[in-house]
Amino acid sequence: MGNSTAATGAPASAAAPATGVASGTTGPKKARQAPKGASSTGSRASGSGHAERVFLVQTAFAELGGSAHGPGEIAEFTGLDDSVVYRILQSGIYQRIFERVDRGLYRLRTSAAQLAFTALDHRLDGATSQTVLRELRMATDGGLAFLYMVAPFSGAQRQCVDMAVGDSDLAELGMTPRDVLSVTRSLRTGASGRTILAYLPEVLQQRVLAEPVPDQAGPGVYRDNEALVASLAEVRDLGHALGYEECMAGWNSCAAPIMWDGSIMGAVLLLQLKSVMPVAPHSVIEATKEAAAELSRYGAARPSADQA
Repeated sequence: MGNSTAATGAPASAAAPATGVASGTTGPKKARQAPKGASSTGSRASGSGHAERVFLVQTAFAELGGSAHGPGEIAEFTGLDDSVVYRILQSGIYQRIFERVDRGLYRLRTSAAQLAFTALDHRLDGATSQTVLRELRMATDGGLAFLYMVAPFSGAQRQCVDMAVGDSDLAELGMTPRDVLSVTRSLRTGASGRTILAYLPEVLQQRVLAEPVPDQAGPGVYRDNEALVASLAEVRDLGHALGYEECMAGWNSCAAPIMWDGSIMGAVLLLQLKSVMPVAPHSVIEATKEAAAELSRYGAARPSADQA
């Protein structure tokens, strides 16, 4: 919950905005680019097989954003022939992967989300996250440790799913339910929010950039989109974010990303009073990054030989 590596809204470096991410809240739709593996000579890619082409079409829905797309738009993005895309969409309707929402427009069915939930099942349990967060708290002299994950049903937002705060009463520390459930839900506020935002696809970053800053945000929140985008590049370069009174006055923070199979899933956040931590020391940064790396390892763990 907390402005990047410089206090009061300005990142330490004046890095240019991340490639392909506009600094404003609006802008033209990005040019279609063939995904990895497509021909770079301008000819349409035939793919190495039917399965590969199906995966390309599924990926297009995720990368293009928006609610629905037509065969022509998907063909342009993937480099496949329109007729191939159309046949895949028709077959996908029968297999309950796609659905037709209007004449010539399709979208992924909710069964795609069910596949994702199945993939995430048993990746991380509460006992594991509590152990990691408590160790982080001990390593940072009683800092408040939180686990934020990408919220699955509310668009590009985050949700606090676990915490280690000892005997602390969050209300006595000045944190209200609104702080936890409203201000800290936005990905444009706080070290953990910007950490998650830094690794999301461009289409979701643009959605967040178009959102207003929460009314209850702290004095250090990024209000300028150019500075916010520059901070995202810094997060990717450093592997962590530092926050200075972004979500709440009087609190500074450090956050690091949780990555599973190359995708951002959440962030570990370490929160300290500004009077105790005016600037995050190296030890806090490293402890936070190690906690996030530990949770990342659990998420990416493969079954043992006796489970296979």
